[in-house]
Amino acid sequence: MDTIKIPKHIAIMMDGNGRWAKKRFMPRTFGHRQGSKTLENICKDTYDLGVEYLTVYAFSTENWSRPKDEVEGLMNLLKEYLNKIVKMSINNNMQVKIIGNVKKLDNEFQSLINNLEKATANCTGLKFQLALNYGGKDEIIRTTKKIALECLNNKIDVSIINEDLFASHLDTTDIPEPDLFIRTGGEKRLSNFLLWEMAYTELYFTDVLWPDFKKDDLGKAIYDFSKRDRRYGNVIE
Repeated sequence: MDTIKIPKHIAIMMDGNGRWAKKRFMPRTFGHRQGSKTLENICKDTYDLGVEYLTVYAFSTENWSRPKDEVEGLMNLLKEYLNKIVKMSINNNMQVKIIGNVKKLDNEFQSLINNLEKATANCTGLKFQLALNYGGKDEIIRTTKKIALECLNNKIDVSIINEDLFASHLDTTDIPEPDLFIRTGGEKRLSNFLLWEMAYTELYFTDVLWPDFKKDDLGKAIYDFSKRDRRYGNVIE
């Protein structure tokens, strides 16, 4: 039997919550709530399979343009989730980090984020990144501004700016780039997720709606990844 290569870092776009709910004649928020339960299971499943890092897209900078009642429902659900997973993360030895433009979120959000990150800082199991008010283009712009400000303040010289320095100023500093990107729900695009970080990431798309995504579906994605030759330029990993 072939040895299965387990990706060190998986990034997931959890798409299809609204359509899942619509099929059941339920409001979209019902789908998002069920999707949060799926996420809890997948966090455990990825770690059980040997994955070290998991990054998921929870709320994008573009999601603010959704209907007001859906946005409010998502915000309330996310606050509830951030509060709820503190105990779960500690029990599962899971370290949690929030990435995105969190400074634009309200004080309650920022307090919940700080509490969660501090409470799980010493956990040594799965490294879990939750992208909240995140956009790939926004991250690159924010990073560029950070570096420009350091240049203006004579902290660094423009001549030393390279890929490594740029990456060290991203939200994902100290986190390896994703090996595998999974998008559920049938769409086949990145939708502004980890644009810098996923330059060489293997992409996997499935029609399964996120609330229906199970450990077997995760296994299929990892098996598909395992069969591929990872190429960097002309070098095969």
